[in-house]
Amino acid sequence: MSTEPLARRLWELYEPLHAVTYFAPQARAAFEGAGLRGFWRGYFAGRAAPLGAAAPAPVTALFFSFAPAMVARALPDVWQRLSPEQALAARLDGAVAALRSVLPHEPARWAEAADLLEIAAGAAMTDGRALGGANAALPRPADPLARLWHAATVLREHRGDGHIAALVDAELSGCQALALRDALYGGRERLQPSRGWTDSEWEVAARALHTRGWLDADGRPTGAGEAAHRAVEDRTDRLAAQPWTALSAGDQARLSHVLAPLAGAAGALLPYPNPIGVPRAVAGG
Repeated sequence: MSTEPLARRLWELYEPLHAVTYFAPQARAAFEGAGLRGFWRGYFAGRAAPLGAAAPAPVTALFFSFAPAMVARALPDVWQRLSPEQALAARLDGAVAALRSVLPHEPARWAEAADLLEIAAGAAMTDGRALGGANAALPRPADPLARLWHAATVLREHRGDGHIAALVDAELSGCQALALRDALYGGRERLQPSRGWTDSEWEVAARALHTRGWLDADGRPTGAGEAAHRAVEDRTDRLAAQPWTALSAGDQARLSHVLAPLAGAAGALLPYPNPIGVPRAVAGG
């Protein structure tokens, strides 16, 4: 039996259902059909839309790991092209189309997974969690796949808000968090351009980690750096655990069973490695 915390095991199963909105061609086509050309316009419009026509500063703060200049290239320009309501509709339409294209055609499984995820999502405490709270406040869709995607989205943004709280508590900036992740696992060639940081900004972040004793002189993680990373991940799991207390142990096990084939199918649309950290077994790599 897995020794991973329940919140992490379930995240690995529901995250691919949400993440199709970033990686599936149907999702990009939906944003382009709504008038947003270019991946990042759709990304920032779709993910920020639950907040309303948000300005760059709060989005930079809440998304955490993106360079301010990168956010400012997309916002507020996207709100001149479509409204937040239109962005939400495109986001949901694209996600549902993507899921429908790859999930096994088992409507009863979709509905059962949605029912169980909605119990957890409905119980999630969103105090201090802006993205989780904003998504939780959106109307509940009627279509089973839309319900499935929406519940997974509420839970992933709830978890993400907690993860950022753990990083802030560790006194890490967004770029420093990425630089530490790169030192531990590699991936700077993906992480840096996908989050918009310049070489000089990245090097400043790495030097700050060295000053704290978390990286050595060659940029390798020290024992203290590894321990700090583990502490952030452990706290993220603890902060994500509360919604799952709304499900009995039996329902938790049933949800894992019902989600597994759906996660595997949706994971086939994700690249590996990917910037959101979905593991190889789920991503289908």
